[in-house]
Amino acid sequence: MENMTSPGTLLSGDNATWLEEYYQTWLRTPEQLPEDWRRFFLSPELTVQSVSGDNNISGATLKKQAAVIQLINAWRTQGHLRAKLDPLGLNPPADVPSLQPGFWGLSEEDLLQEFSVTFGAHTTQMPLKQLLNLLEQAWASSQAYELAHLENREEINWLLSRIESSNAPQADAQTCIARFEKLMAAETLERYLHTRYVGQKRFSLEGGESAIPALDTLTKRLRAQGVEEMVIGMAHRGRLNVLVNLLNKDPAQLFAEFEGKQTIGSGSGDVKYHMGYSSNLETPAGSLHVALAYNPSHLEIVNPVVLGQVRARQERRGEDGQAKVVGVLIHGDSALGGLGVNQTTFNLSQTQGYGTGGTLHLVINNQIGFTTSRLQDMRSSRYCTDIAKMVAAPIIHVNGDDVDAVCQVMELACEWRDTFRR
Repeated sequence: MENMTSPGTLLSGDNATWLEEYYQTWLRTPEQLPEDWRRFFLSPELTVQSVSGDNNISGATLKKQAAVIQLINAWRTQGHLRAKLDPLGLNPPADVPSLQPGFWGLSEEDLLQEFSVTFGAHTTQMPLKQLLNLLEQAWASSQAYELAHLENREEINWLLSRIESSNAPQADAQTCIARFEKLMAAETLERYLHTRYVGQKRFSLEGGESAIPALDTLTKRLRAQGVEEMVIGMAHRGRLNVLVNLLNKDPAQLFAEFEGKQTIGSGSGDVKYHMGYSSNLETPAGSLHVALAYNPSHLEIVNPVVLGQVRARQERRGEDGQAKVVGVLIHGDSALGGLGVNQTTFNLSQTQGYGTGGTLHLVINNQIGFTTSRLQDMRSSRYCTDIAKMVAAPIIHVNGDDVDAVCQVMELACEWRDTFRR
């Protein structure tokens, strides 16, 4: 960075935005900053003492302003640890000292003091107490975000402007009713199958029913963006519900398969929760062709096949193929990080020969890895989605009991893919 002033000349109440920009640079590439700025961010209280009295801001105020910026950055990078993500309450939010004002030297008296802050896309003055409420609402509610592994500043700013926006559109009554109807349809089907066909394998969606209104939201949003084809890859858990309540497969046909009255696969001997399907879904923006790929018992192995189908459909359409065809992969929590095919799929996803302009991944975490339920026996990382960090993909965690939040982040994911094509 060139033509940079020293901390003593730049640090004033009107320059909080510049200060935050320098701080973000120091976090990611400190070598780009001059030595005096690196010393300041390592120990701001020492630098404050050396600022001359000619500045229009006191050393104590300057130190607090720097602390507020550090507090904001802590929430942006660690706020997900405080989010209320577990519907079962088995994994309560963590106690994160760096999210408390006191960790950065701010006191109770400072809560009512106004500071210059950049929140979302705007720089404004607000009391520290109000800022804390906004930070918790944005970063640690029933949805949480991991962005610290992202490298592109444009992408980061794009996400911040939406995550921290106070003007996020709220679902109208008609949309809420549609989501409720999809949720009830998912729940009703699972209860009926459980009661009618006791003991038969069906790999229930129970606990993850919000995936159905989420996928319904996804189809509508993608079609509104101009997408004409969507290919879905998923394992067996929840497949029967997706077949009936998303792809509109006739329930009578499904029940016949349960009762052995209909031949599946014309001699293949395959089971009902491996079946694929395709249909044209009518949305407010027009018809969307959706294909659900057939799936073997080998979890996740269908994923590269699906992306190959997506790439082929895109190439058949020519230059606008990525805008017209989208792939969606639905994972289980244990299988996502537990099977090497996903690492390979991510590794090839951004290459010229295999890229598809972005794939939407939905992970249904029912906290049971088939026979393993304890987190310490499943994986070595905190989240099942940590594997996605290898391609610098934004990761969003949502409490499945908050259906509106689930649908909102699906819309955000569609917007991300449409904007950045990855």
